[in-house]
Amino acid sequence: MSNPDSFIDEVNEELKRDRLFAAMRRYGWIAIVLVIVLVGGAAYNEWRKAQDRAAAEAFGDQVVAALDVTDPEARRAALGGVTAAGDRQGILNLLIAATDLAEGDRPGTLTALAAVENDATLPLSYRQIAALKRVMIGGAEIPADDRRATLQGLAAPGGTFRPLALEQLALLALEQGDRAAALQQAQALAQEPELTDGLRRRVAQLIVLLGGAQPTDLG
Repeated sequence: MSNPDSFIDEVNEELKRDRLFAAMRRYGWIAIVLVIVLVGGAAYNEWRKAQDRAAAEAFGDQVVAALDVTDPEARRAALGGVTAAGDRQGILNLLIAATDLAEGDRPGTLTALAAVENDATLPLSYRQIAALKRVMIGGAEIPADDRRATLQGLAAPGGTFRPLALEQLALLALEQGDRAAALQQAQALAQEPELTDGLRRRVAQLIVLLGGAQPTDLG
């Protein structure tokens, strides 16, 4: 390469560096901000995860401490004093419902279950199990039409609690004196896949009680 060509290349490199430095002086703050945002965002995410872990641990500690209380009234009060929000509030209300039921407080149980069932911010599984338990525990205290509507919703195809809801619909029909509908419901339930052994036996007993033929497959 000739000296003039070498000189021209050096000049071009200098111009490129000058333009780069000028661009950095003009726009370098953008890169700095991006770095701060990225690093800060990662740090914030880690901080948030740490906060979530700490909150979960604190919630668990409070619940365990409350359940360890031997006096029923004091235990219920301790559970009521647990700090919770979001999904944890749903879990707490289910625990309160179970505690109230164990102590024979049906109104308290139904109130706690209704709080979970009607909270649209909670996971669907929480709300469904609360609805099913409320219908089962409330029994005749809840109007039959209300129970039927709730159970029919839970009995939708593919639903997690479909088999149990179908069983309750059969029992509700029997309670209302409609033995034919109860038998039809029980026989349909017996054909459901993946029934637990216990549920399959209960359904078979109900079918026989209603005058139907003993199912051959009891699991």
